[in-house]
Amino acid sequence: MQEFDAIRPYRDEEVPEVVARWRNDARVVDSASRLVTPGLAKVAPWLARSLARAVIGWKSRDFDSIEHFQLFLSHYFARLLRNTVSGLTVSGLDRLEAGRPYLYMSNHRDIIMDTGLVNYSVHMAGFPTPEAAVGDNLFTEPLATDLMRLNKSFVIERSVTGKRAVYRALTRTSHYIQHTLTGGDSVWIAQREGRSKDGFDRTEPALLKMLALAWRKEAATFGELLEKIALVPVSISYELDPCDRRKARELEVISREGRYQKAANEDLASIIEGMTGFKGRVHVHFSQPMQGSYETAEDLATALDRAIVGGLKVYPTQAEAARVLGFGPVPEAGPWVLEVKAAYDAHLAECPEAERPFLLAGYGNLIRNRAELGIGLETRPGGRETVLI
Repeated sequence: MQEFDAIRPYRDEEVPEVVARWRNDARVVDSASRLVTPGLAKVAPWLARSLARAVIGWKSRDFDSIEHFQLFLSHYFARLLRNTVSGLTVSGLDRLEAGRPYLYMSNHRDIIMDTGLVNYSVHMAGFPTPEAAVGDNLFTEPLATDLMRLNKSFVIERSVTGKRAVYRALTRTSHYIQHTLTGGDSVWIAQREGRSKDGFDRTEPALLKMLALAWRKEAATFGELLEKIALVPVSISYELDPCDRRKARELEVISREGRYQKAANEDLASIIEGMTGFKGRVHVHFSQPMQGSYETAEDLATALDRAIVGGLKVYPTQAEAARVLGFGPVPEAGPWVLEVKAAYDAHLAECPEAERPFLLAGYGNLIRNRAELGIGLETRPGGRETVLI
């Protein structure tokens, strides 16, 4: 494990040290005081901080393993979901085998919620949670780094420069994924670097080539690679995207100026907005493991696109946006949920006119993507559907 120390998640024996560090971190205690006792924090901040430190100690008293930490998180994640979704459903997990390590690969729409939804779905079905691949741009803040590494996240080194350094980083990531799967643990990774802001969910062939590096002596083709790993396409459907206006603004600037420069802490703002914002109905679909005689990364990427996009639900938000933009034919998406309709209309009304086409495309492009991939008008993925919320 020594060669993986810089990128691996924390181990069980490291948990107490991390928790002790939190109790002595002024920023953590101050933030907790404003969350736990907001009124007291204004009039007697010293007392609020003392109470917050005690609460952190009490809540973390049983944190002696990664599993215990994740069980603690699952309680709060469920509460977060109940406050921010109209419903959460899952399908396809009944076709997977308990005890088998999987490489879950999903579309990428939200920085934190995508991973959280996969974790919550498999946990509620009795499967172990996977280790999650996260870009190193999100590991710049010590507290965020602690939280993610406690939550079984490992680092994808994207900020390295120079051909040799990049190749070493890619090879290390591939070997770490191989090491994890061979050890019996599952892994989650997004199908592309960065979120899909325009509504097109497509797999990067370069990502598949990176995955194949560790198996290059054993698998001459990507079909042979699939004999070594159980690659499961996962489709995460959001009826409403809390970050849609933020994404539309970025895309409009890029179309006008050719580039977009993120503001300081913009990723953090997106994380908070994605977690706390209203999402309407959400569905997570797990396809069966990929099989087939794929010669190239591009061949496998196309098959993954069909599986992932075919597993997405079409909600009224996507159907309405597609109709406004003139895309067709538009699948039947069922009736609106009144609170979702009100929120969707509010998002459009708040969006500047120049950015509105990009917001609409973020929803409606799902219809275009399905058509380009030859997917029919069926709007519900197969498999038994379970209601979680």
